[in-house]
Amino acid sequence: MPFENIENQDLINRLQEFNQSHVLQFWSELTPAQRDQLTNQLETFDFQLIHSLTELASAQSPWEKIAREAEVPPAITLAQQAPEDSLYQQARATGTEALAAGKVGMILVAGGQGTRLGFDHPKGMFPIGPVSNRTLYQMHFEQVLGRSRQFGVRIPLYVMTSPPTHDETTQFLTDNHFFGMDPADVKIFCQGVMPAVDKDGKLLLETKSSVFVSPDGHGGTLEALARSGCLQDAKTRGIEHLFYGQVDNPLIQTCDPALVGYHLNSESEMTSQVVRKTDWSQKVGNVVSIDGKVQIIEYSDLPEKYAKQTNSDGALKLWAGSIAVHLFKLDFLDRSLSQAGSLPFHLANKKVPFLDASGKQVEPDEPNAIKFERFIFDLLPLAENAIVCEVKSEDGFCAVKNAAPANSETPQHVKDAISDLHRRWLQAAGVDLAPGITVEISPTFAADVESLKDKIPAGTKITETTYFK
Repeated sequence: MPFENIENQDLINRLQEFNQSHVLQFWSELTPAQRDQLTNQLETFDFQLIHSLTELASAQSPWEKIAREAEVPPAITLAQQAPEDSLYQQARATGTEALAAGKVGMILVAGGQGTRLGFDHPKGMFPIGPVSNRTLYQMHFEQVLGRSRQFGVRIPLYVMTSPPTHDETTQFLTDNHFFGMDPADVKIFCQGVMPAVDKDGKLLLETKSSVFVSPDGHGGTLEALARSGCLQDAKTRGIEHLFYGQVDNPLIQTCDPALVGYHLNSESEMTSQVVRKTDWSQKVGNVVSIDGKVQIIEYSDLPEKYAKQTNSDGALKLWAGSIAVHLFKLDFLDRSLSQAGSLPFHLANKKVPFLDASGKQVEPDEPNAIKFERFIFDLLPLAENAIVCEVKSEDGFCAVKNAAPANSETPQHVKDAISDLHRRWLQAAGVDLAPGITVEISPTFAADVESLKDKIPAGTKITETTYFK
């Protein structure tokens, strides 16, 4: 293997030590700029970590033992959230006080692309408003803005992108003036990446001058928050808790005061919102408790016999399905940063296109590579007093993931869910709605049912498609 013109002897040594020298096989064909590109990329890799992770690929799965011990996590169920219930009233009062004191910020994870939707842009730019055609980004920004106005504060929004979406997202949000938010309250930061390896643990070349990498998962949020200065920004603002959600779910109950209150009153360091599973095979993470610690078992990792377990009433024993909505205590995130292994990598077999030894592009038909990702929910077992709060799926979770004619999570499913939710809000506010009409409410008009009641007099009649803004 020729190493001429490579001044970084330490890099050469590391490549040889970990049997990765093949990434330099086209070195003699590269321009000086391409050589710099490749060496700069390689210098960012932790080869010891990659080697250690690859060895885990053949390790026996522990999920059988874990699932056998799984119990229901500490939960605030829907039955405890009736408006007349004292627990709910206390929670809403506590959350309102924290929000009005400016102690809550928002993280929006938005690194995904709209490929599965047939949309060649960041997913956050996808139009989803059933009447307004607002994009996912606009809906989330207006949710934060609506809450800010509701409580008379400036709630900061930390938007995490990925390398493929960062520049386009930044330009899009800038061009749209951050949808009414003060630019000083919006911080855009980019998650990290990890290389993929083949089944023998070797790095895959994407081009002759670059190794294939992919985003390191939503668990990369923590390190990216710190690396970008966003965590310090939150501290400087006096933020004590960060609300977390993902861009593909426009029904997120952003900074909901009751949810914030349950989190605070329970002295929880990490609270997760969940839906009650309607079927054992539902493709959501299973939130469970094991030895007094809350954690998530992915649906693909939960053995069928445990997923099907029921209580004496026939209901699923492990009923709490994760919807990727969390609340973190800022001090907890800070502490987790200093704990080695607090967010372990997970391995997934994927199809990854690559350059073979002859320089030919290969598009594999079967999974040929191992990708490494971190998941933010792996912080749950480390959190003190972690709890889950149940939400009706129709009130808080309908993510857009699939293009039509899929059976679920298509743009039309989500548009219908948004309109149906807002119809229920209007009816709860005493509005007389004509059957079948589509409605949509911007959070800058009303952030929730309670604030809507102050905007529209009971008895108001709505007879045509309407967008309240």
